[in-house]
Amino acid sequence: MVLGMLVLNNTANAATYKVGDATGWTFNVAGWENGKNFKADDVLVFNYKPEYHNVVVVDENGYCNCTAPFGAKVYHSGEDHIKLVKGQNYFICSFPGHCNKGLRIAIDAA
Repeated sequence: MVLGMLVLNNTANAATYKVGDATGWTFNVAGWENGKNFKADDVLVFNYKPEYHNVVVVDENGYCNCTAPFGAKVYHSGEDHIKLVKGQNYFICSFPGHCNKGLRIAIDAA
């Protein structure tokens, strides 16, 4: 019962962030995450037009090289809610050239 209360309490304390704020998940969003204190279980909301972008969860290599590895989780709803895990979290757009134009973020969640 105590464990259940701790899990519920952590989820209740989670924050929700709109990636890119009013402009959403679009070019030059890289750096949006700077100065924010993210925690595990916080939720990122990615708003975008799915015909133009997507969101791919990648590792550090995928982030640095703008590549989505085989089997990577791809979101494409245009209003994706993604819960952060403890540690490094990397997200890119896998549409050709988009990641290289700043459509990527890296978040360290405490």
